[in-house]
Amino acid sequence: MRTAIPIKERDKARKIIDIILLVFFFINIIFICYMFDIEQLVVSGVDHTINWPLDASEYPIWPPKFIVDLNHFVGTFDKALLYRDPWWQATIWIDVILFGPFYITAIVAFIKGYNWIRIPSIMWATMMLTNVTIIFIVEFTDPKYAGGQPLPIIAANLLWILMPILLIIRMALYPQTFAGHRLGRKLVELDS
Repeated sequence: MRTAIPIKERDKARKIIDIILLVFFFINIIFICYMFDIEQLVVSGVDHTINWPLDASEYPIWPPKFIVDLNHFVGTFDKALLYRDPWWQATIWIDVILFGPFYITAIVAFIKGYNWIRIPSIMWATMMLTNVTIIFIVEFTDPKYAGGQPLPIIAANLLWILMPILLIIRMALYPQTFAGHRLGRKLVELDS
């Protein structure tokens, strides 16, 4: 059995799911990890009395100004994003240090069809669901973040709930990841 099946050779169902996941991984590596998340590490937390937008001297070299402004705009309804408490920064460091390299690795593995990506994918998905759960619990129960708007917060984080669930389902349905058949399907051998 082949151990690497490139995306162009996969069955239609797997190919569609894998393309959706690849788009998500690309968005995360290009925009989220090393732009939005970096902004939250290099620009210190703000309170709601500080005027926004920032003065020109307060903008970092990286990420671009529009990312800083967008993060601060999102912070108007997602208070934790502006306060940047230690628990929040811990989730951001996990994103930058662990998830960023995972996205790069996953992009290569999903395109080339390397089956070994199955366990790291499940690990990423469970860690991501854990992070988002922690974020929701703190943001919706801590009075410090009162005034945050639950629906926009949930909407802003929805992809980081749905994509890990999709990835877990994808890995559960195809235990051999790219090489094998879908779980639960009976293989029919044709006699030659």
